Amino acid sequence: MPAPVRRRASHSLEAVVEAAVALLDEAGEGALTFRALASRLGGGVGSIYWYVDGKDELLDRAADHVMGEVLVATEQLLDDPDPIENLRQLSVALYDEMLRRPWLGIFLMRNTDLQTNTMRMFDRLGRQAMRLDLTPKQQMEAVMTLVGYVVGLAIDVAQPPPQEFVDSGLSPDEFLRMYADRWRALDPDEFPFLQQTAGEFEKHDDSEVFRAGLDLLLAGLRQQAGG
Repeated sequence: MPAPVRRRASHSLEAVVEAAVALLDEAGEGALTFRALASRLGGGVGSIYWYVDGKDELLDRAADHVMGEVLVATEQLLDDPDPIENLRQLSVALYDEMLRRPWLGIFLMRNTDLQTNTMRMFDRLGRQAMRLDLTPKQQMEAVMTLVGYVVGLAIDVAQPPPQEFVDSGLSPDEFLRMYADRWRALDPDEFPFLQQTAGEFEKHDDSEVFRAGLDLLLAGLRQQAGG
């Protein structure tokens, strides 16, 4: 009697990518293995290779899938007649999404052939810059600087807490206070800035710092465009 033919599990590229995003959201890049993905979808590891060549492609597609969701969610943020305000709203939305998904910023813009939604978001920001009185070079520099600031700070803030904090058993507020006290104990002649700002550092909020820096960037852009 002939052995039964074993059929490969039938998924779809969309199902594979959505399952990959779910694993990344749950536990980060380390949790995204083809074995874990196959287990979630049902079937063997080999079935995943019908849809993607490897993990790098899967990560690129996962990032682009999420960026597609962000494009839809931010469509209504383009209604303000002031392009600077539209840039602010889009930047905040991107930052918030990257904090919600700490893995996302790391894998953006790695493969522009696959990440078409990421390119669309870049273009969406650029269209707002095109509404300003700027040269094409200034428009490009403005958007690249803005994206670099948003992605860079989001990646930094989304990093796991330092081991010193984990080992300390302190709350976040207590940990900041400990560092602020270290600043206060420094020689004021050698570290005048740290001495002066220790109290502000003790009570600072990362999201407020992000928005303050964003406002500085956009104020400079508005000035460059003639106010």
